[in-house]
Amino acid sequence: MSMQTTPRSAAQPSRRNGRQTGPQTTPQSRPRSGVRTILATIWRRGEGRYALVILSLWILTAAISLVWTPRPLLETDGYHVWQAPSAAHPLGTDGSGADVLSWLIAGARTDLLIVILTIAVSTAIGLLLVAAMTARATALASTTVVVVDALISIPTVLLALILAVPLGASIMVVVLACGLGYGLNLARVARPAALLAARSPYVESARAAGAGAWWTFTRHVVPNVTPVLLVQASLSAGTAVLAESGLTYLGIGVPSGVPSWGRSLATSVTFINVYPLTVLWPGLVVTLVVIALNIMGDVLRDAADPLTNPALRAGSTTDADSTGKEDLR
Repeated sequence: MSMQTTPRSAAQPSRRNGRQTGPQTTPQSRPRSGVRTILATIWRRGEGRYALVILSLWILTAAISLVWTPRPLLETDGYHVWQAPSAAHPLGTDGSGADVLSWLIAGARTDLLIVILTIAVSTAIGLLLVAAMTARATALASTTVVVVDALISIPTVLLALILAVPLGASIMVVVLACGLGYGLNLARVARPAALLAARSPYVESARAAGAGAWWTFTRHVVPNVTPVLLVQASLSAGTAVLAESGLTYLGIGVPSGVPSWGRSLATSVTFINVYPLTVLWPGLVVTLVVIALNIMGDVLRDAADPLTNPALRAGSTTDADSTGKEDLR
């Protein structure tokens, strides 16, 4: 009589080198990563879907503009200025006969660069000020709070005017003015949450165990103020797009000849009563992007917080359980 062997299932334990190993996890049963869970949570919300679509189109347009635009940016036609939308020029032409659509596509990369640099500068300045305001040295913390309260009252436009004297009209003026102004605001808003984390028992335990001040700040304080950072970064990004348009209109922002949405507005706003369509298109693009950036901050804060996102909390628990089982093996 022949003996039939039962195939070992994936869920049954196996022995290797005399040791019993646990069930093998198939790729289908692995939990989703935190990033995928956050994106899925954002996509399930209507406003989050709008923000993802608009911002994805913005990034895609900026990437495409590096290699292609419908018309060369320097191509002008003096015989067809302020032309209405047509097959040759889908959004018409401006006062120099340049294609409006090409300048809007090329302006996407300039505004995206300004937003990225502004967020980086404001976050760096804000975190440095938060670290100083939550320092154990009372004199340093008190002085930093007074300095921040004094500087935060200076308008961004005034900072840009001051910086434009040595630097002239340039993208750097917009980035530095917005980065400094928004960094001060970020530090002021994040200070209460940072103080609460800095005075918590686990931070005191880390310091008692010999942890350095900077290590404690980056490992314990910064994660607790991350939701505030996300919201403020999104607000800073949206405000940076508006600030670029305003500063460029005043002549201290993006210089002439560099494509940007603010430059398109500045060159056509004078004739808004005669040729309103040339102002409509860049104004519409700026409005859609600013709304998307403001919405993204709110939905990202909720989706990235395990307390308000059960899916992320469940994924973290599953990951912890899987890690514990691996350690036991």
